[in-house]
Amino acid sequence: VDDPHPGQPYKGGNFIAFLPDNKDGQKTAMLLKKAFERGLTFQIKSCNGEERVTWGLIPHKTSWNGGKARNGYPDSQYLREVCAVL
Repeated sequence: VDDPHPGQPYKGGNFIAFLPDNKDGQKTAMLLKKAFERGLTFQIKSCNGEERVTWGLIPHKTSWNGGKARNGYPDSQYLREVCAVL
């Protein structure tokens, strides 16, 4: 629905996100899976004249370090925040 140019080709990508392997992380993983199945995890955006897949509005931790400012850990609020979004 939100594809800026339906029917036109777009580039994919490799996306990696991290969750802790504990009860809260596993609960979050199940919610993220449901969001993925409903098409909410990614979006297609125009970037420098070409369409490409990007992260959607759901925040993901893409690094084990770097803190909140760099989408990494430590971030003591992340699981609570992402579950609220989901």
